Amino acid sequence: MDEATRKELKEAIKIMKDITEDRGVPRNIRAAITEALTKVEKRKPSTVDCSMAIYLLDDISNDINMPSHTRTSLWNAISKLESVKEKIKEID
Repeated sequence: MDEATRKELKEAIKIMKDITEDRGVPRNIRAAITEALTKVEKRKPSTVDCSMAIYLLDDISNDINMPSHTRTSLWNAISKLESVKEKIKEID
């Protein structure tokens, strides 16, 4: 994985960690984001890992209890993960 891709992945991970640390976010949403984090925090995440994380995040993005600023951050993380997934796909 090249440096630009790794940087983008780190940015997505930081966004997700920031959301999990926000106590204003409902517990079920933080739990889903934590599960997504375990998929992409591996030493070398695969396209499948990124896809699973994107699926988890997309699934909770429509939760009516999610604060609007959190939803925007979540979409930003999803966008970065999709970009990382495509770059990993190009390498493989």
